[in-house]
Amino acid sequence: MKNSKAILVTPKHFEIQEASVPEPKPKEILLKVEYVGMCGSDIHGFEFGPFIPPKDPNQEIGLGHEVAGEVAKIGSEVTKFKVGDKVLIEPGVPDDICGYCRTGRYNICPGVDFMATQPNYRGALCQYMTHPEDWTYHVPEGMSTMEAALVEPAAVGMHAALLGGAQLGSHIVILGCGTIGLMVLQACLSLGVTDISVVDVIPSKLELALKLGAKEAVNGKDVDAVEYFRSEDKFGDHGVDLVFECGGSAFLAQQAVQLVARGGKIMMVGTQSKPVPIDFLKINREVTIQTSFRYCNNFPQTIEAIATGKFNVKDMVTNVYNYKDVQQAFTDAIDPEKKTDMVKGVIKVAGTPGYEE
Repeated sequence: MKNSKAILVTPKHFEIQEASVPEPKPKEILLKVEYVGMCGSDIHGFEFGPFIPPKDPNQEIGLGHEVAGEVAKIGSEVTKFKVGDKVLIEPGVPDDICGYCRTGRYNICPGVDFMATQPNYRGALCQYMTHPEDWTYHVPEGMSTMEAALVEPAAVGMHAALLGGAQLGSHIVILGCGTIGLMVLQACLSLGVTDISVVDVIPSKLELALKLGAKEAVNGKDVDAVEYFRSEDKFGDHGVDLVFECGGSAFLAQQAVQLVARGGKIMMVGTQSKPVPIDFLKINREVTIQTSFRYCNNFPQTIEAIATGKFNVKDMVTNVYNYKDVQQAFTDAIDPEKKTDMVKGVIKVAGTPGYEE
């Protein structure tokens, strides 16, 4: 049994390095990695380095946290899994002692050990890794490990949809059709919403949104989205009940303010890296602005939604790369020409050319 891991030596440069096979602790499993999804945060980290730079300049940086594979070994106290089980993991392990954890909000635990970020920067782009049994889930019959690896970003969409109160009868506009925007779309659909419009500027992503179930797709490059949705033929002066900002764009955040109805809700799902000026005079009729962070107790529901066909993550995968080509995968993801049509990239690890057992 051999192990290796892709390490970000400098921004924009990976090296696959030999590594020892970790020994699972009593309540851990050893995972043979099969698929790793390429998250937007990973791509940002590849291009610029970690969002939160490590205190130690010699800290080893790994990327990747959307992962599924096969149990290769179990710790002495593991009871839920056996060798050979197909599993996926929830990548954030909270401290379980803080007030947030004790009140059931472990996703905002300040002491969480989340993969590929501080304090350990341990990435999933490797052949073997360990993970706690309590944060590991069985892959249901009929679900591939590639789909299982995408439960993590799907759970982000599910958490945002539930937090936003999406339900049958809701009128929804989603701004931004990247991976998370499309995950929010499908989460809302799985909750019974039928009236969902999406806005983006990339035709291929708008086409995919329609394929996945959006009622309407609007190209924001050709149409003023605010003017369009505020027209009498659409929502008029009333505005939109629930608006999801999924692009992490100040422009989209400001559009959300102009679109939302009195008493409506804006869900900020995209990461805003800079301050966003908000005209509160436009929303001083009891509008709620709600941020959403990762997920909390959403994996079981998301797994079931995918397993039962209510949530289609497979058709979102536009690019599949072999493990040895991880450098090319992330280079493509930041290439101005190639990244346009990349909705979701995944790295296939086990069983690929150059992979050694």
